[in-house]
Amino acid sequence: MLKKVSIVVCLLLVSVVINAGQNTATSNKILPYAIFQKKMANGLNVVTIPYDSPGIAAFYIIVRVGSRDEIEPGKTGFAHFFEHMMFRGTKKYSKEAYGDELKAIGASANANTWLDRTVYHMTGNALMLDKMFELEADRFMNLSYSVQDFKTEAGAVKGEYTKNAADPNTKLNEITNDVAFTTHTYKHTTMGFFEDVVDMPNQYEYSLQFFDRFYRPEYCTILVVGDAKPEQVNALAEKYFGMWKTGNYKSAIPTEPKQTAPLYAHLKNGSVPPVLSFNYKGPAFVDNSIESASLDVLTDIMFSEKSPVYKKLVTNERKVRSIYSYKFDTRDPYLITIGATLVKAEDMEYVKKEIQKTIEQAAKQPFDEQLLKETKSRIRYSFAMRMDSPSRIAEALTGPIWLTGDPETLNRNFAMYEKVTTTDLMAVAKKYLVKEGVTVSTISGDEKSPVTY
Repeated sequence: MLKKVSIVVCLLLVSVVINAGQNTATSNKILPYAIFQKKMANGLNVVTIPYDSPGIAAFYIIVRVGSRDEIEPGKTGFAHFFEHMMFRGTKKYSKEAYGDELKAIGASANANTWLDRTVYHMTGNALMLDKMFELEADRFMNLSYSVQDFKTEAGAVKGEYTKNAADPNTKLNEITNDVAFTTHTYKHTTMGFFEDVVDMPNQYEYSLQFFDRFYRPEYCTILVVGDAKPEQVNALAEKYFGMWKTGNYKSAIPTEPKQTAPLYAHLKNGSVPPVLSFNYKGPAFVDNSIESASLDVLTDIMFSEKSPVYKKLVTNERKVRSIYSYKFDTRDPYLITIGATLVKAEDMEYVKKEIQKTIEQAAKQPFDEQLLKETKSRIRYSFAMRMDSPSRIAEALTGPIWLTGDPETLNRNFAMYEKVTTTDLMAVAKKYLVKEGVTVSTISGDEKSPVTY
C-alpha cells in the first residue's frame, strides 16, 4: 500500500511534455525529460521516458485495478491476491525459472496493490529489455496455476492479513473504512474483509474469472524509464503484447450516499499510544480541479511543524507525540484524514478541541501568503531533488497513470497547483472539513469512543 503521502502533491512537482513521437523539451520542466506515449490497437498504453542512466532501465506495468473493483459480496481481497499470484509462474517459466531469469539479466522485481491499482515493477540491465518484455508478457497473458497452487497462495494471503491486523493502526484503518462507507467498495481495505480472506481458498473458479476480467490490455500501461528509446520500447511492446486480446468487462462501482452525521470507529487497546483522527469525506481526484490541488496544499500546511497547533501540542505541552493531516488521491471520493498520536488518553478531549479550533480557523482565516509560497517551493524542490534514478521517476509517474490513465495529468496538476490561493484553501476547508462528513476514529482502553464531535 501506499504510504500516507498525498499523491497529487507529488504530481505537482513534476512537469513533463507528453508527445506521441516528438521530444519537445520546455524550459520550465522540473523533470527535464520528455514523456513519449503510444496507444496500441488493443488498448495497451506504452509510455517511455529516456533518462541518462547508462545500462539501467525501470520497467513498470500499471494495472488500473484495485480493491475498488471488488464489487461482488464475499469476493474481496482478490486484487491483492493477484499481486502474489502473478509470481507463481507459467507453463513456459515456472516460479523458479522466472526467478532464475531475473538473476541472469541482473533485474529485481516486485509488486504492490492499493484501492485503485496494482503495480508490477522491475529494474535491471537495459540491454536485456527484450527479456524483460518477454517475461512480463508471458505471465500477463499466460498465468497458470493449479488448485493447489491457488490454495497455497490464498493461505499466504491469510497469513499476511493476520500479521497486518496485529498492528493497531492498520486495524483502526480497516475499522474506519468499514464505518465511513456504507455502499462504495472503499468500505473494505486492500486486504479485504477477513471472512472473505478465510474463504478465499474455496474461490478458485472466481480467481480465474477475476484474472480474465482485469488482466487485459485496456486496463494496463507499460512504463519504461531509463536507457531506452521510444522506438525500441514501442517495437518490443508490439512484439510481445500486440497479440494480447482486449476484454469487455467494466466494473459497476456503487455510489456512496451523502453522509449527514458524524460516525465513530473505535478500537479498544490500552497497551499502545492513544490515537485520535478525524476522517472527512473528500472529493474524487480531478486533474484540472482547483479543489483537488487546494486540499493537497491545505493538508500539507495545516498541521506542519511551523503551525501554532503543532508547536502547542507537540513542542510545548508535549501532550501529543505526532500530529498529521493528509489526503489520498483516489478515483472516487475518499477520506481526508487529520489525526494525532497522544501521550495520555485522558488528554483526548483537550486535543480534540485544539484540532477542531484549527480546522475552524482554516475555514475562516486565510493562511499567510508567504507561508503558502514557501510551502509550495519546499514541496516542489525537495521532491525534484529526489528524481535521480529510473525507479524514482517511474514511481512518480505511476500516480497519474492509475488515476486517469493519462500521464499528461502531470502537466495539468502542475498548472493547478500554481493557481492555488489562500482563498482557495479557506473554501475547501469550509466545504469538506465539516461535522456532517466526518468519521471520528480512536484507539484507547475505553469500551467505546471516548470523544464525540
